[in-house]
Amino acid sequence: MTISPPLLSLRDVFVTFGGTPLFTGVTLVVGRGDKACLVGRNGSGKSTLLKVMAGEVATDSGERFVHPGIRIAHLPQDPKITGASVAEHVAQGLPPGAEDQRYRVDAVLAGLGLDGARDPAALSGGESRRAAIARALVGEPDVLLLDEPTNHLDLPTILWLEQEVLAFKGALVAISHDRRFLEQISAQTLWLDRGIVRRNEKGFADFARWSEEVLAAEEAELERMDKRLAAETHWLHRGVTARRRRNMGRLRALVQLRKERAARTAGPRQVKMEAESGGVSGRLVIEAENVAKAFGEHTVVNDFSTRILRGDRVGLIGPNGAGKTTLLRLLTGDLAPDSGTVRLGTNLSVAYFDQRREGLDPEATVWNTLTDGAGDQVMVRGRPRHVVGYLRDFLFEDRQAHSPVKALSGGERNRLLLAKLLARPANLLVLDEPTNDLDMDTLDLLEETLADYSGTLLVVSHDRDFLDRLVTSVIAFESDGEIREYAGGYTDYLAQRPPSKPVPPPPARDKATAERPRQRTRLSYKDQRDLELLPAHIDGVQAEIAALEARLSDPAFYGRDPAGFADVTQRLATLRNDLAAAEERWLELEIKREELAG
Repeated sequence: MTISPPLLSLRDVFVTFGGTPLFTGVTLVVGRGDKACLVGRNGSGKSTLLKVMAGEVATDSGERFVHPGIRIAHLPQDPKITGASVAEHVAQGLPPGAEDQRYRVDAVLAGLGLDGARDPAALSGGESRRAAIARALVGEPDVLLLDEPTNHLDLPTILWLEQEVLAFKGALVAISHDRRFLEQISAQTLWLDRGIVRRNEKGFADFARWSEEVLAAEEAELERMDKRLAAETHWLHRGVTARRRRNMGRLRALVQLRKERAARTAGPRQVKMEAESGGVSGRLVIEAENVAKAFGEHTVVNDFSTRILRGDRVGLIGPNGAGKTTLLRLLTGDLAPDSGTVRLGTNLSVAYFDQRREGLDPEATVWNTLTDGAGDQVMVRGRPRHVVGYLRDFLFEDRQAHSPVKALSGGERNRLLLAKLLARPANLLVLDEPTNDLDMDTLDLLEETLADYSGTLLVVSHDRDFLDRLVTSVIAFESDGEIREYAGGYTDYLAQRPPSKPVPPPPARDKATAERPRQRTRLSYKDQRDLELLPAHIDGVQAEIAALEARLSDPAFYGRDPAGFADVTQRLATLRNDLAAAEERWLELEIKREELAG
């Protein structure tokens, strides 16, 4: 069997950034067709490793190999959107000399629901992420490196991205805190742990079992090391003083052995979280009846009713811009409805996590944010704590206490806001997209904290696994503009939601006065755009096919360049499939256009 060469590989790579090594001899291979997830604790260096793979960060030692002719696209965790328009930014992802393939830009922007004419500076966080994803996908790279691609995306876009990644023919390495996304798209797992990379030939769904197996093997090794330590210590107590000169080498070996064991048993720090529910609220927390809210002519909430009782955990889901935050504000009394009533229960104390982090002053220090500028103590659930000790619980370094909030990363700001929020007793927690920018371990601890919380919870999230683990009911903004409530988590919602409603037939009328039903008289914008662009695309593909067939007709080509011959053959097969699909699509649209034109 012929083994294809790796598209990208690292061998014995070290990266230190001038201090403690971040990687200690990392070796990995990415082959054609790999769909790998890269997992590891917060701060383990996953994003840096992805940048090393992309060639954006230099290594202190080791080798990086990229197969000749391979194109790599990298989606960074904090992408910068540049260019005169969104379309211009996305077009930067096309390969050199592909100006005639601008139709790809329109196609990927349509799939992501973005207007290519918009100014990049006016994009929201979610829109910027979609523009960066479009740029990474548009050039059809051979290797796709994705760093937290689902951050700030809504569920419909995440589901679209999953399908795109599954259909992607090249190699993929993805970092994400979204477990469900990783389970869907990964076929291999790369685990970055204490500076080394382990590989499992199964996807993320197998990670829990595999990691436990690896850690169990390490525990067995530690037990063997403990026995060696006991034997060496016994020897030390009995013989080192009498044989000091001859045995200092053995003493040094013992000291080194102890250091190795300490290094292996010392895991990374973990976030410590607790949530205090404060005083008990009344049994009824929120009751909304026939609530409606509109902004101008745009109706966000229409005739919505719900009843939330003490201890309920309610998740809100729906596309970005559907009105989830508006509904939260209506339910908590922060925004008055246009019609209908909202009644709040007695003895409510509310803590609100704002997805825009407007509760954080970017110019204030981390210290003053927690203490409100008063002394060095922070009241945590009624008990005084020193601010630095409390910050350590949330994985902040001591030096960061006096840093301004604006110097923190997105994940650090989320942790700071959670630290401020969870310090206050509250019997109603309102969390608006708290999972953005958090790593898996912090997410796990947040889930455990909220699972032990005895108050009432309202949470907006696009993380399906987070919702399944946490909520008792789901309020969903449906595609038909209605808001419906379902019992259970996200998976239960999928099982319960009704199929799309059929259009009801018109009421029976006298045949003489019956009206003909309205029919579409022209193509949709997307169909019309495809019909206009497909002929040029088909001509371009046919021209490239002809050029490749001419190269393959050279009888000396294979003997001169077997690898090049294989690449051309594979590219030709891809192009022929592309041509067949494009011609079929064009024919389908032409028939549709003629039918609509009568």
